[in-house]
Order: sequence, then C-alpha cells, then structure tokens
Amino acid sequence: MQLPPKVTDRAFTRLAEIGAADQGQALRVAVEGGGCSGFQYEIALDTPADDDLVLEGQGQKVVVDAVSLPFLGNAVIDFADELIGARFIVENPNASSSCGCGTSFSM
Repeated sequence: MQLPPKVTDRAFTRLAEIGAADQGQALRVAVEGGGCSGFQYEIALDTPADDDLVLEGQGQKVVVDAVSLPFLGNAVIDFADELIGARFIVENPNASSSCGCGTSFSM
C-alpha cells in the first residue's frame, strides 16, 4: 500500500519564509510526461484545486493532483540549499532511475 508523500519541516519552513500561504498559494508538486528519463517533476507555487491532496504544516500547504499522486506514493518532498542552488526536491522511492539534475525520472 502506498502512503501519500511526506513533506519535511525544511520544506514547510521555506514556504513560510517566502510567504506562500499569505499569498493564498501552495507548493504544487506534479508529475508530467517528458524529461530525459520519461517523467519529470513540475514544482511551482499555485492555487489549491478542489480535487488536490493537501499536505499541511506550519500553516503552509503542499498540493498534489490526483493524476500525479500514484507516482508520488511514499515520496519525500524536501528543500535543499546546496552549492548548485536552493530548490525543492523530491526523493521518490518509486523511481527506477533519474537524471543527474533530479527533475526527471523513470519507473
């Protein structure tokens, strides 16, 4: 059985720092066809929709649409501040391979 994705405290803290909820926005994590490995993550601030799965913490929201949810079961949505830049990342146990930049994967 797949569990919904988990969002780290670091990701919620970053959303609070940029004031996402204050603007009525949530972090949308979606999966789309394409990318160098077959699928790619689309991560952006967006307005929650009625059929989204809403993950809440620290007064912030992360949303996943119904189509993307099966691809993100048991995944971890995190925020990394690394040498290559600060960004939201997805650690996905369902991905059988991924590209070097971490935005594209295959299953």
